[in-house]
This record gives sequence, structure tokens and C-alpha cells, in this order.
Amino acid sequence: MAKPKATSIVLVMVLVLATVSLIAGTNGYATYYTPSYLPSACYGYQDMGTMIAAASEVFWNGGAACGDRYVVSCTGATNAGVPHPCTGRTVTVQIVDLCTSPACQGTIDVSQEAFAIIANPDAGKVQIEYSREGQIEQSILGPELLIWPRHFA
Repeated sequence: MAKPKATSIVLVMVLVLATVSLIAGTNGYATYYTPSYLPSACYGYQDMGTMIAAASEVFWNGGAACGDRYVVSCTGATNAGVPHPCTGRTVTVQIVDLCTSPACQGTIDVSQEAFAIIANPDAGKVQIEYSREGQIEQSILGPELLIWPRHFA
């Protein structure tokens, strides 16, 4: 009888550890840009709201990032001027544009409104953790199961 209980405990631990590793995002830097947000590289003059972002060349992938949604959270300061910029909140933004280097100083350039949710705008640039929305589901379910939500959401 003790053996099934031990097996159950091990199984639960494996599932918890797998979930934790899937939730962890990628580290990078966020900056912000100010209105007007039009035109954008992905949608031209179509207004996509204010919870938007421009992808750096790190994940732009020739425009394949257009429409992808990223969950972004501030993890720390990048300058001494604002030593504790993070609000402790997260924001979900949709990629609508390209942020090209050398002007692009971050991994992702979010709208001013989105930046204000995760950090003090006076910081200008912050350390972040980000992950593509649906990344967890894709890891668990496989990419074919994400086709429906992505196109009909």
C-alpha cells in the first residue's frame, strides 16, 4: 500500500516542477514609446489600442511576430536614477510593430500605457521577464491545439 502513495507523491512533484519550468519566461529589457502608435509595421493605420508593443529583432522573425501576445513583468532597475521602478504587476501586449536597432534599446518596446502598468515611466528602461501568451499551453498540448484559440480569440 505504501508504494502507490509514494508513486502519487512523486508524480505530483514532477507535475509541479514541470509547470514551474514552463511558467518561467525569458529575461530581457523593456523600453516604451509614446503616441501616436500609427502607422505600425503589422497593421498600418488600423488602431490596435494601447496594450501594444514593438518587437526587437530578437523575436521579430521577418514579421512573423505580428499579432503575438506577450505577458511582460518588470524584474528590476537598469539605472540608479529610479532604483525601484517595478509596480509588481504584469501586462499583456500585442506585437504591432518593429523596433529596429540601434534606436531600439530593449528586447521589447511597449506602449507608454503598458509600461506604466509594470514600472515607473521615469525609469525609461527596465529589466523584464516575458513569455509569449499560449507558450505554456503549447508546451503541454502541442502546437496544433493552439490554432483554434489564436485565430478565433
